Amino acid sequence: MVIRRIGVLSVAKIYGAMGVLIGLLIGLCFAAVAGLGSAIAGSQSSNSPMAALGIGAGFGMLSIVVFPIFYGAFTFISGLIGGALYNLLAGMVGGIEIETT
Repeated sequence: MVIRRIGVLSVAKIYGAMGVLIGLLIGLCFAAVAGLGSAIAGSQSSNSPMAALGIGAGFGMLSIVVFPIFYGAFTFISGLIGGALYNLLAGMVGGIEIETT
């Protein structure tokens, strides 16, 4: 069996979904580090305006929303480009050969 063409939008949706999950994972890690840093800054100095306002923790929580959106959008676009390139190149060189039983 030879895959000669793929659905470009289908590939883009899969890429986008994976990007959202990766963005969420990275956003959660970023939020944890930002929250920890904000807590440490608050315990070290009560005069710190960032610690008093919780700005570090706020940026961390915002990353849980923003990172998945950006990663999802960029990987969706990458999937569109990659799928279109695959179709173009598979037409020239013959596609991917898969052996099934």
